[in-house]
Formats: sequence, structure tokens, C-alpha cells
Amino acid sequence: MAVIFIMATTVAASAQEEPEYKLEIGAGTGLVSYVGDYNSSLVKGLQPWLVLMSKYRMDPRTALSLNIGTGKIKADEFNHRITETDLRFEYNFWAYGTGNEYRGARRLAPFITAGLGATFYGGPEKGATMNVPLGAGVKYKIGKRLNLTVEWAMRFTLSDKLDGSKDPLGIKSSGLFKNTDCYSALQLGLTYDLWEKCKTCNNDRY
Repeated sequence: MAVIFIMATTVAASAQEEPEYKLEIGAGTGLVSYVGDYNSSLVKGLQPWLVLMSKYRMDPRTALSLNIGTGKIKADEFNHRITETDLRFEYNFWAYGTGNEYRGARRLAPFITAGLGATFYGGPEKGATMNVPLGAGVKYKIGKRLNLTVEWAMRFTLSDKLDGSKDPLGIKSSGLFKNTDCYSALQLGLTYDLWEKCKTCNNDRY
């Protein structure tokens, strides 16, 4: 019994000593599609999408995510590049982690995300507009410091010029997002944990 007790105590102590990290950095790839005057389908005209990302973990359930993405939006009438940057809030439906660094954490965690960003678009009328990303995804910890994320998010913009034409169909509408162009991205990302959490700080809740 004494041997079993010593072994259990040693395992528990080593699990508690496993480092926790506050920052993730990485990159991803996927597909982007435009939704607007010339296209109403989320799966039509899909184009390659590249993204750089960083995430600051506020606690095992919440994080702030900074993303920079680029790709082309396409329809029969146009084909030009967009670049975006956004800051989002992520909420995990349960605590995310290996389960060793935080009690009750799970390697697999679904999440929702929302934020605010800016989109820069090319074409005959180059410009920039604000966007509001809303999405959901699943993250999985494939190693002690490696994270795999699958995410889909729709970007609602304040502009009707992403496709190079403002109201070509002559649709009269009102409201913040009425008759504006949108785009969505489905992406797969890989991030690496950095910035080990200080375990000797006064506030050691996380």
C-alpha cells in the first residue's frame, strides 16, 4: 500500500508541474467564398485562403485571437484579392488542455468566436471596410504544445464594393448590413504554445 501511495503521489506531483502556456502562434490554410450581388451560395467560387494567427489565453475557456488572412474572392464577373485582419473573442464550451495542467480540461473543445476587423479589397474600386466575423469551430491538442483548429466564420462587411460594383441589381434596402457584401472562410490551423505561465506568482488561479 505504501508503494502504491508513493507512486500515486509522484504521478500527481509531476502532472501539477506540467507547464501551462498563455500564448499560441501559428498559421493555417483553407477556402474562402464571396456572398453578395453576384453569388448567394457559400460553396460556389471557393478559392485558397491563407492565415496567420496568434491567441492569448485568458483562462482555459476564453481567449483573444488576432488573425491576418488573405485570398481571392471570385464570381463570373470578377476575381480579385482581399486581405483582412481581425481581433476576436473565443469561448470554449469546456476547459481546453491536456487535463494535466488544469483539472477537468479536455483535449477536444468546440468553441464560438466573434469580433471586429478590417477588410482591404482590390478590383476596379480598391478600398477598405470594417467586418464583423462570427463563427464556430473545434480545437484539439495534438501534443503538449501543439494545437489543431478547424474553424468556419462568416465576415459581414459594411461595404457593397467587394465585388467592384455598388448595388448593380438596384435593390433598395436599409440597415447596417443590408445589401452589403460578405465572405466566409473555412480553415485548418496549427499553432504552437509559448509564454509559460508563472507558477510562483501571487495570483495563481491561472
